[in-house]
Amino acid sequence: MKISQITFTRFVAAIAIVISHFNKDLFLYQIHYISDIFLRANVGVSYFFILSGFIMIVAYHKKEQIDYLDFYRNRFARIYPLYIVGLLLYLITKSSNFSVFKLILYLFGIQSWIPGEALVLNFPGWSISVEFLFYLLFPLLYNRYYSKQNKSIWVIAIIIWVITQVFSNFYVGSSWYEGPHTKSHEFGFYFPLLHLNEFLVGNLAGMFFVRHHKQKNYDLQVILLFAAILLALIFIPLNFHNGLMAVLFIPLIILISYNNGLLTKIFSLKPLEYLGEISYAIYIVHIPVLYIIREILKWKHQLLDINLVFWIYIAVLLIVSALFYQCIEKPLRDYLKKVKIK
Repeated sequence: MKISQITFTRFVAAIAIVISHFNKDLFLYQIHYISDIFLRANVGVSYFFILSGFIMIVAYHKKEQIDYLDFYRNRFARIYPLYIVGLLLYLITKSSNFSVFKLILYLFGIQSWIPGEALVLNFPGWSISVEFLFYLLFPLLYNRYYSKQNKSIWVIAIIIWVITQVFSNFYVGSSWYEGPHTKSHEFGFYFPLLHLNEFLVGNLAGMFFVRHHKQKNYDLQVILLFAAILLALIFIPLNFHNGLMAVLFIPLIILISYNNGLLTKIFSLKPLEYLGEISYAIYIVHIPVLYIIREILKWKHQLLDINLVFWIYIAVLLIVSALFYQCIEKPLRDYLKKVKIK
């Protein structure tokens, strides 16, 4: 089952993250309230995790059992080639940060398990390290719980979500938390087990979606939910990074997926759907591309207006991501999926 209209939302989340990692002198950060949104736009990663759980169920819900090796091969083919491309691009301008230890952590996707090392090398890769955990667990969860409609997983997932939210918000305000750019910060924000709840509740949302067909015009509800997300980011001083926003993301994902109104027609336009398709490439290479653009334009020395640099950066990033999607991600994904594991 393909849900074309949901694909574009991945691009929206990805570009919000890209902006959040750009220079804070950008014009968007000079606008009151708008700056508050982009300063917390890392919540887009939480959206990715929840949507990943949702899409996994939608993609596999008709299967009685998932073959472990086939699943792992397909997931590897989907994310690993560009994960390595992001690393290689990063090393073009940041080779001084290289070490064999960091390389091993990154290649095996285990950096997020070690506070202080989560952001090694191409740092958006921390979220792929978390995704590896989701992919490792999903066939087991599906075969044991989802395919058998075992309702205990609903209770387990909700309990894990509640415990994670209570712990995360308590932890950030406690004496154990030493602030940004510390090991305590990396544990609180990047440790994989603190993101498991997002994938699990995304799975629950997927199960609800495939069992309740309610397709109609939900344009107004989608707009109101999106507005509620923006207002929450501006006015609610809580830690959204570990899944708290699921209370708004899940109904948004479900309603967009059910919707057959004008927004669906717009989101399903081929150019917008394509932007969603290249969103993984955008996300995983946006930092090395930014570093390369910095080196070429030398904008740190104020030779160019920062806002002009931003638009050049976005244009280059979109072109490069499209090329990587067409020339690397799609071909290697199709090839690796055909390779039989004996």
